[in-house]
Amino acid sequence: MTIKQPTKNALKTVSLKFNHSSLWSWVQKLIVFIIFSLVVNHLSTPESFPDGKSYRFPIEGFLSTIALCILIGIIAELNFKFYKKKYFSKKVEIASISWYMVTTLGYITVMYIPLGIALNIIAGGETEFYYLLIGLLITLLLSFILIGLAYSLDIYNLYKLSIKGYEITIESGAKITKLTYEKIACFYSENKIVYTVQNDGTTITTDFTLNELEEKINDQLFFRANRQIIIHKDAVDHVEKIENGKLRIRLKTSIENDTIAKINISRYKRKEFMDWFQ
Repeated sequence: MTIKQPTKNALKTVSLKFNHSSLWSWVQKLIVFIIFSLVVNHLSTPESFPDGKSYRFPIEGFLSTIALCILIGIIAELNFKFYKKKYFSKKVEIASISWYMVTTLGYITVMYIPLGIALNIIAGGETEFYYLLIGLLITLLLSFILIGLAYSLDIYNLYKLSIKGYEITIESGAKITKLTYEKIACFYSENKIVYTVQNDGTTITTDFTLNELEEKINDQLFFRANRQIIIHKDAVDHVEKIENGKLRIRLKTSIENDTIAKINISRYKRKEFMDWFQ
């Protein structure tokens, strides 16, 4: 089983689409930054209220907020690329999103404290810890909102891609079959050969090992039940408790094979399985 290699023309098309999508994504983020800056600065002081008698456009505050947003945006983007490569490309979950937000806010804190002290010294003022702390807390709160607005769509699209977007090309002799994840019930190993079982019960041999498959496929959908089988979440018919704290899994797909007919989860993997399945 191999992942189909794209042609040069296909690569060019994908590259153009990627560049266009990336550019449009940055345009959207810039619009969010500008709107966010306008709203914050128009609500910061009475003189900035649009309906006030002494209204004055807060040009200084607007430009400084845009500069701060750009710095925050660079930090958020670099950290997002790291998390996208290491975590989001394979699995998008609450824990990884939370850690992304926590680490990004941590980097912003590291950037804000020395920058705030330096700007205060340049302006000829005295750095007071209280005001520095208040400014940091406000900045972190606004950063949390800003990053949430700017990256919510990116994370949602990555989540949809991780669930539905992948497909595999299975080569079996002279026959090549392309399958999406939702058509696969499980992968199992027998006599050193790994088989793909479809939802209708048909099987196809593959040239991957289960260990290689476990690294490649999405673990939101698939679970390594034991050394012989990887199952798809939607293929599970029911789960029953058996002796010694073990679990037995019954799949919806009917096939005459003991490896599939009796899928046991050890008591050591029971909690991991239940967390994944629920």
